[in-house]
Amino acid sequence: MLRIIGRIVYETLLLMKKSLEPGMTTLELDVIGQKNLEKYQANSAPKVTYDFPGYTCISVNEEAAHGIPSSRQILAGDVVNIDVSAELDGYFGDTGGTFLVPPVDPRMAYLCQSTRKALRRAMSVAKHGAKINLIGKAIEQTARKSGFVTLRDLSSHGVGRSLHEEPHSIPNYFDRHDQRSLKEGQVITIEPFLSTGAQETQTESDGWTLTTGKGNFSAQYEHTMVITKGKPLIMTAL
Repeated sequence: MLRIIGRIVYETLLLMKKSLEPGMTTLELDVIGQKNLEKYQANSAPKVTYDFPGYTCISVNEEAAHGIPSSRQILAGDVVNIDVSAELDGYFGDTGGTFLVPPVDPRMAYLCQSTRKALRRAMSVAKHGAKINLIGKAIEQTARKSGFVTLRDLSSHGVGRSLHEEPHSIPNYFDRHDQRSLKEGQVITIEPFLSTGAQETQTESDGWTLTTGKGNFSAQYEHTMVITKGKPLIMTAL
């Protein structure tokens, strides 16, 4: 069931990525995601869990996360983050990615490349018996080596039978005081947030959108996975 909903949300993410083009609004992009989820009778997780005013979260440029789909037009050169999570028959999948609208700024391409590298390195340490803080350590080290920082108030989390569950708050940085360990069979997300300068977000007046300030950019990539004694099993894949 985790593989089924994982495949649905990942397919939806890729479909939205393929549909992304200058001139369209974030609401039009959200409708594409909505229709694909409905095709599988899957329910938007942020909508059913938190009454979020959209089917997916679409965040542009200075927006880091939880952007509300609206009449905002996507422009050439924009940095667009799409986060898709959904529920089917009591199981949840959660995925996300950051995509660049041509013409592509080389620094933004490097930011995205570094964030994907942080995700891979974090996944490589996520196994049964490992300390949870090794995930944040891998993400933070990758960010620093690339000349970026991490958004410290956004984190990975447990998922599976609800959108957010234990282990809550898996930081994007190394917390030496966190003594929790991963266990075989746990279902978690890993979602590094790398930023060009800001380390925290602010909540906009709409109560949802998290921004990092004018001129700052961030990137996020996310998979849902099951912890094993070896490599984690990725649920958000085709």
